[in-house]
Amino acid sequence: MLAAAIGQCVAVLVVLTLAPLLKGVIARLEAVVQSRRGPSPFQPYFDLAKLFGKQRSATPEASWVFRFTPYIVFAAPIAFAMLIPVLTAFPLSWAFMADMVGSGFVIGIGGFFTNLAAMDSASPYGGLGASRSRLVSSLAEPTLILIFFAVGYISGGTVPFVVNDVLHNASPLITPSHALIAAAFLMVLLAETGRLPIDNPGTAQELSMIEASRLFEFSGPDQALMEWGGWMKLFVLLVVWLNVLIWPDGLATQITLPAFAIAIGTLAAKMLGAAVLIAGIESALSKIRILRVPEYLGGTFVLSFLSIVLFSLGR
Repeated sequence: MLAAAIGQCVAVLVVLTLAPLLKGVIARLEAVVQSRRGPSPFQPYFDLAKLFGKQRSATPEASWVFRFTPYIVFAAPIAFAMLIPVLTAFPLSWAFMADMVGSGFVIGIGGFFTNLAAMDSASPYGGLGASRSRLVSSLAEPTLILIFFAVGYISGGTVPFVVNDVLHNASPLITPSHALIAAAFLMVLLAETGRLPIDNPGTAQELSMIEASRLFEFSGPDQALMEWGGWMKLFVLLVVWLNVLIWPDGLATQITLPAFAIAIGTLAAKMLGAAVLIAGIESALSKIRILRVPEYLGGTFVLSFLSIVLFSLGR
């Protein structure tokens, strides 16, 4: 039990410390691709330190929802990280507390309270961002449900550690149904984390952004927690995509210092590859119009459905 608790704490610390670095690396890679110098990959750490040193403020209309939302947004990805294979190929203390559907509810709590806080602030920009975010979420949730069903149908389980083991050991090659699920999950991941082609995380124009407009009224430590929570959300969802659906190799099979060092190094290498992919996507594509979002997310639904059909035909 003690070893499992230590392993769980190490996994959480990895998420806490590497999530800002992932954001900084993506921003730096995008700048390089666009022939700009760009910020340092460590700039997010400096931003957090600056925000934690500022004063907290809130609008007079804000209620307790607005004040407690930053802590919920910060805690949700941490709780999610306890349910997924971040560093180990075997389940740790809280791994069976929820399956993939339950894990989706855990990670979705942060977005739900962010929308409530944005509307609670009485800011027109916050309400606009919350409205657009609810549109994206309402279209992405059916696809996520179908992805969970497809994963459960193909692997015979919905617990991330079980899915990881089955998909990794069932076949040495990636099957078409497996590839379609991975592609659909990546597309939904980009939509849920406010990346292109749904949202532009680098813009400050209120008419084109979704995620950033929901954070307009937060400042100081509250803004730092909101920003940090968003970076961790991207990190843990990429962990699911990489360690469960794409490449489970490199996870620790025992709780020892060398095994964890290898697992952390492997995860960092995987995240670097994911950062290159995301930077390439965001540099090659432009943000689509809000009215075309249903087409984009409808495509993810079709890919998920085709994965089930192909797997059924293959059997």
